[in-house]
Amino acid sequence: MRVTIARRHFYFHRNEVEEAMNGVTPEPVTGVSVEIGGVSYPVMQVGAVITRQDRRDFSSGEVQRAMAALGFPCRTSVD
Repeated sequence: MRVTIARRHFYFHRNEVEEAMNGVTPEPVTGVSVEIGGVSYPVMQVGAVITRQDRRDFSSGEVQRAMAALGFPCRTSVD
């Protein structure tokens, strides 16, 4: 699926995101998180890992929309 993050187009499949995040230690969740493989990750951490871009280059909303489009559940820290 084509997603746009930081004005760049990326083509991801759900299993590619799962593979990229496999073995990555999740950082503490303080805002929006995405559940991948039963583990909750901050969306900014996921964005940095899958795009290999600096976190300052994209917003959490961009990554959240992309992950939701791929079928991953996204939550806020108060959920």
